[in-house]
Amino acid sequence: MKPIFLCCISMLLLHACKTKHSSGNDTGLQIVTTTGMIADGVKNITGDIANVVSLMGPGVDPHLYKATQGDLAVLRNADIIIHNGLHLEGKMQEIFEELAKTKTVLAIADGVDTAQLRNIADVAGKVTHDPHLWFDVQLWSQGLSYTSEKIAAFDKEHAAIYKSNTEAYLDTLQQLDAYVRETMQKIPAQNRILITSHDAFGYFGRAYGIEVRGLQGISTAAEFGLKDITDIVDMIVKQKILAVFVESSVSEKSISAVVEGCKQKGHAISIGGTLFSDAMGAAGTPEGTYIGMVTHNANTIADALQ
Repeated sequence: MKPIFLCCISMLLLHACKTKHSSGNDTGLQIVTTTGMIADGVKNITGDIANVVSLMGPGVDPHLYKATQGDLAVLRNADIIIHNGLHLEGKMQEIFEELAKTKTVLAIADGVDTAQLRNIADVAGKVTHDPHLWFDVQLWSQGLSYTSEKIAAFDKEHAAIYKSNTEAYLDTLQQLDAYVRETMQKIPAQNRILITSHDAFGYFGRAYGIEVRGLQGISTAAEFGLKDITDIVDMIVKQKILAVFVESSVSEKSISAVVEGCKQKGHAISIGGTLFSDAMGAAGTPEGTYIGMVTHNANTIADALQ
């Protein structure tokens, strides 16, 4: 499994690592996406047929992102706009709704079976859906399949190419899903507890059999308090958890407070590494692709918790 899968990753990286924002065509179909994860998937669908732009780069938190005047100009010039949906890009929702009156605006979440969405209560007690779909590779594949169909319907001339590209990419995502599942199984059952800054990994935990706890809610706009830290610290000490994790797009402040709280209770805990949650890594690196990002996360979690 592993050598074949890593070979597939290498081939995909060669395709994806052209430039930060472009897939090579500045005059053809213009597609604007919000997050890097979406852009990477769309690039694998369209190949060199479309110019794919991501508004949010490495380390950018989509929950807090505000569109700039430059972003608005790029959005207005797009043929297709693709966002995550489920209010991940909460501060841009009104912009999408306005642009949808005159442009093709897609939400990847619209391609996912509603019954498979995680229900979460927000700070006001209102039930909403967890937007972090990409952490369940099978759900993400559903969203990309839907997106591919919509792009093909818009650009019928290249529909056969989009279909072929999508089928090849989804095959590789099946291998990724199996690899993550296998990697999580290497962690002893009693150690399968993932603690991060915010509740981004719920789909990951549900899909791959690991308990997930975040100091903040599904949005980093939510505040964490002393009780949140105390509760997490008590759980860590009681269950003798080995490591906690920081996120590349979220401040380390909350996790550092947890580590200090454990230290004061006589339990030495380490930071197991940095996970990519709401943003991928830098362009040109393995973690700058969706497959590389998910692979990095799985390996980092398994190495720290074994």
